[in-house]
Amino acid sequence: MSRVWNFSAGPAVLPEEVLRQAADEMLDWQGSGMSVMEMSHRGKEFISIAEQAEADLRELLAIPANYRVLFMQGGAIAENAIIPLNLLGSRRVADYVVTGAWSVKSQKEARKYGEVNIAATSEASAYTTVPPMADWNLSADPAYVFTCTNETIGGVEFPFEPDLAQVGRGDVPVVADMSSHILSRAIDVSKYGLIFGGAQKNIGPAGLTLVVVRDDLLGHAMPHCPTAFDFRIVADNHSMYNTPPTYAIYIAGLVFQWLKRKGGIAAIEAQNVAKAKLLYDFLDGSDFYENRVDRACRSRMNVPFYLKDGALDDTFLAEAKAAGLLQLKGHKSVGGMRASIYNAMPIAGVQALVDFLRDFAARRG
Repeated sequence: MSRVWNFSAGPAVLPEEVLRQAADEMLDWQGSGMSVMEMSHRGKEFISIAEQAEADLRELLAIPANYRVLFMQGGAIAENAIIPLNLLGSRRVADYVVTGAWSVKSQKEARKYGEVNIAATSEASAYTTVPPMADWNLSADPAYVFTCTNETIGGVEFPFEPDLAQVGRGDVPVVADMSSHILSRAIDVSKYGLIFGGAQKNIGPAGLTLVVVRDDLLGHAMPHCPTAFDFRIVADNHSMYNTPPTYAIYIAGLVFQWLKRKGGIAAIEAQNVAKAKLLYDFLDGSDFYENRVDRACRSRMNVPFYLKDGALDDTFLAEAKAAGLLQLKGHKSVGGMRASIYNAMPIAGVQALVDFLRDFAARRG
């Protein structure tokens, strides 16, 4: 069996160790005689899987006791509606910091349920940077401030953690879409009211959405919020008000255990820094390729780049595929190329990409 280097932005590469363990346990999970896919979500076997997954996640992120971990469905896109339905309350105004395609989509969805104030935007720079907090223009009494701390399409990552206490607004909860970089770097969960993300980047297979929400933000859902999306209901029922995405939770749990074996968040962050440096250093030293993102705000997870001669794009992709380097085409909205180098991408994969980039430039430049 041959494995390619998969640079997909999501669904993305998973650790090989995890895939092999899942394969070994496919027909019989730990002597139960059942696949995890066949288990009742209310049976003791699956409950033990879910409880262990939550415990390991709490350990990895040092999640405080006054935060609830919810395993939900609908993807991060559904959370764009679920969050205002739960958090707007009587204020009916939310502030959004817009730094790319995903936060643009998020604020548009929120407008269906209340008023949106654009507190800051990097539109003028074609979404290649993050506005500093000193430039955020918050409304008088927002229900929350929304951020997308890593924009998967544009390759823009917050170089700081939003801490509204620094601007005298510590009473306003920060909501963060961390879909594409959660578990890739150390974060202070206590700086956020709510963190969420789709699983298909750094956590597991598509179909699972992770929500980490502070206790005081529960119980404020609008009357027309669907019951299955009411954070209080989901929390009170331990994410099992309805049948959760059981197999995705199981795989996520294996990924959490893999991260712990790797040395936890500090160890994986050091590896991610090294991978990103390897790729960005090469791109910066080349006159054949370019990255257009503000260097201070470059994503460690999603690296967009462009060939100076766009006429070579199709040739580049075809030759990359032949070399076992897949899913390098940039998002259709921005073009060019993109390499997503999530936790499960080893440095050997990034080195293989750099070697190909160098060879292609030498032959085609």
